[in-house]
Amino acid sequence: MPKFAANLTMLFTEVPFLDRFEAAAKAGFRAVEFLFPYEYPEAELARLLKLHSLELALINAPAGDWQAGERGLAALPGREDEFRAGIDTAIRYLKALGGRKLHVMSGTIPAGRVKADLTPLWLDNMRFAADRLAEHGFSLLCESLNPRNMPGYFLTSQHETADLVRAIGRANARLQFDVYHAQITDGDLSMTITGLGDLIGHVQIASVPNRNEPDTGEVFYPHIFRVLDQIRYNDWIGCEYNPRTRTPDGLGWLAAYGS
Repeated sequence: MPKFAANLTMLFTEVPFLDRFEAAAKAGFRAVEFLFPYEYPEAELARLLKLHSLELALINAPAGDWQAGERGLAALPGREDEFRAGIDTAIRYLKALGGRKLHVMSGTIPAGRVKADLTPLWLDNMRFAADRLAEHGFSLLCESLNPRNMPGYFLTSQHETADLVRAIGRANARLQFDVYHAQITDGDLSMTITGLGDLIGHVQIASVPNRNEPDTGEVFYPHIFRVLDQIRYNDWIGCEYNPRTRTPDGLGWLAAYGS
């Protein structure tokens, strides 16, 4: 039986961020995830998680200047010191919030550069991150993003990303499998999930093509959840979608799963 975490960056945006913890708990969620916690004190976020009996499923490492369009630092030459400092900051938050999984974004390929030339840098940075996270029993997650939503992103294919995760060579380096991105870029979801099951460390969902609630579109999620059961994935599934209207009004799909 799947269990779901509310992505507070995208869900319950009807209320301010700090009020979304309560909103998620009232809606029946027992876990939450969000992109970047760093503008809020660790103690305040930890208090809200405890107050509302919520588990932290996932956060992202600092990803550079988000407002300027940066989407991670791991593949960006000359940003190694900032990358490493960001990993240490993320570890501090994970420890305070009781989390154990960190998504480290790779970044978009700089103009005039090619992916093959940046791969050694990416591997060095990810090995550093994996080693630092392993000291605390945490997992490193790498995610491919589809080129329609994220042109030029360093990771675009599930299989290619899986090969690179294996090349990191660390037991705590895992694949963040977002079904929405995987369907757009790779398709053949049942076989893709089954083939990569040994590497999948986190799952996220949304409808395709519109990235709304997972109850419409071209992906039949009851089947996807059965496939995840077959590979014995039993961790949180992040609900990372854009609600069609108010978040609570679109949560009817959860009823079938006891949430």
